[in-house]
Amino acid sequence: MSTSRIDLLLSAARARLDRLTPEQAALELTQGAVLVDIRPAAQRAEHGEVPGALLVERNVLEWRFDATNDAALPIADDDLRVIVLCQEGYTSSLAAAALRDVGVHRATDVDGGFAAWGAAGLATRPAGERAA
Repeated sequence: MSTSRIDLLLSAARARLDRLTPEQAALELTQGAVLVDIRPAAQRAEHGEVPGALLVERNVLEWRFDATNDAALPIADDDLRVIVLCQEGYTSSLAAAALRDVGVHRATDVDGGFAAWGAAGLATRPAGERAA
């Protein structure tokens, strides 16, 4: 069986990224990187969230981080270190590559996504729960 087109696209996206382990991502957060959770609300409700992660669903991600766009977040900057997180690390690779396409040249993702983050013993919480 030949390789699917989406597998080829994913491979090409990942070749452009310096993907991070959950531990590497957590360290970069202490150095000013921004963790962006792109999972839909239903997925976050089922599996939980990373405390402090910025919640930006995938369908608006490029608009929120394109610093030249009127819909950009105030933190949007081409030099911002954006670390994208999805559930298992597939959609986040495509999303991080798309951010690079709109000029966020330091965007990357977490290898293994939220599942790997939790398996590494890093902080998570139920969706919607806020720190005391």
